[in-house]
Amino acid sequence: MANKIAIFDSTLRDGAQAEGISFSVEDKLKIVKTLDEFGVAYIEAGNPGSNPKDLEFFERVKKLNLSNAKIAAFGSTRRRGISVEEDSNVKSLLSADTPVVVIFGKSWDFHVTDIIKTSLEENLEMIKDTLRFFKEKGKEVIFDAEHFFDGYKANPEYAMAALSAAVEGGADCIVLCETNGGAFPNEVYEITKKVVEAFEVPVGIHPHNDGGMAVANAIMAVEAGAIQVQGTFIGFGERCGNVNLSTVIGNLQLKKNFDCIPKEQMCTLTQTARRIAEIANVSLSDRMPYVGKSAFAHKGGMHIDGVSKASHSFEHINPELVGNERRFLMSEVAGRSTILSKIQKVNPNVTKDSPETKEIIDRLKELEHLGYQFEGAESTFELIIRKQLGKYRPFFELDHFKIIGEHPAGNEDFSSSAMIKVNVDGQVEITAAEGDGPVNALDKALRKALEVFYPALKEVHLTDYKVRVLDTKEATAAKVRVLIESTDGEDIWTTVGVSTDIIEASWIALVDSIEYKLIKDIEKKFKPYL
Repeated sequence: MANKIAIFDSTLRDGAQAEGISFSVEDKLKIVKTLDEFGVAYIEAGNPGSNPKDLEFFERVKKLNLSNAKIAAFGSTRRRGISVEEDSNVKSLLSADTPVVVIFGKSWDFHVTDIIKTSLEENLEMIKDTLRFFKEKGKEVIFDAEHFFDGYKANPEYAMAALSAAVEGGADCIVLCETNGGAFPNEVYEITKKVVEAFEVPVGIHPHNDGGMAVANAIMAVEAGAIQVQGTFIGFGERCGNVNLSTVIGNLQLKKNFDCIPKEQMCTLTQTARRIAEIANVSLSDRMPYVGKSAFAHKGGMHIDGVSKASHSFEHINPELVGNERRFLMSEVAGRSTILSKIQKVNPNVTKDSPETKEIIDRLKELEHLGYQFEGAESTFELIIRKQLGKYRPFFELDHFKIIGEHPAGNEDFSSSAMIKVNVDGQVEITAAEGDGPVNALDKALRKALEVFYPALKEVHLTDYKVRVLDTKEATAAKVRVLIESTDGEDIWTTVGVSTDIIEASWIALVDSIEYKLIKDIEKKFKPYL
């Protein structure tokens, strides 16, 4: 048990306080299932007294058969001046009927006297009364000591007294909240160590990232003896966010030999992070440790050569351990070996002296001259390799498409519609769709037509769209490069198109995106792809 760390995910509660985040009940249930499958110990699901949506969620989550996680409801201590039995927040927490209840209370004397405006003694009674109430109801009770580190630095005796009140009330775990996110790792270590030495109950840590040190603070708290880490899975939360649990888990389990989740689930870390980002409708940072698209991406020729010969020389772990992959970026500094490595992914028998290698390099140079850039669009480059090697067949043929744009007088809403006719193995499909602009309309129409033949495309949508003007001196006749990033909820891929017509450039990238997805689906079922 000494090496066991309980991972406490608060994506649905603390994460929901992030700017731009709004979960539906269905979103919350999907995230619960995802986190449970991954193997976190606790899922903090919200405050049942805050809104009707949370009440509905708590009713529905009871019906889920979870394998690993316990659901926790979150709320405050009783209010000043009333009994715990009369407090409406306490009643709503009880009605949620969760096995775990998280109670937050004040541990900073300033907050007690100036924010909730009660006496220091009354605050301690509020903590003790509330925890005792839920313990007597048979709940596992976790106490979140809000602003603990600021409170300790201002008045250590009172901060420790707040923890003592929680322990006296029956707390199963006392969690030190670094609520302002401004503490330094050495402070977190020293203060956490004193708490661990002073109490026999388990200690947890709840860091925020306002100073950019949340992960370091979590690690140092664990080094000091904390055995629970509270955060959000991919780090989003109020202000600068909470500690990023995907990073903490990677560091603790792979580097420090702590057991955070079942070992067999570690290889799904990247998939889990991307799934949660997809449900939350946020872009997962490419540079996020362990799970980001660029976490194991190499560009410099010397770096690529080093990784090819000994991967540990430029990679702190094997990317496969977390379900990510190594990427050699196509660029002017990448070198011939990078191109060859990508060719060999499609056909391992091709060597640097094979005529196919020269043909592909010549084609690459030709396309780069036209304005293509493959550093951020490896999926398009893979399709080029397949075409050169005869490992490609089109999944559909375009007969024609038509786009209509409208901007009615007196109406600020711009709308576009697209009609498209495609042929799949002799079967013709004609569809139309409206969108927020011509590219969006075209994307919807094409996907609508092809979903008849390829239902897996229902899971695919665009997550990013970038346009770069290549020769600005040509003004409106300039050539443009369009990059499209797509996802199916698990994988992310990027494709590129170039043309003097922005619609055509978008179409090229869009077709590549769809065909790349379909090829990968076939490869998962039948290897190799023919």
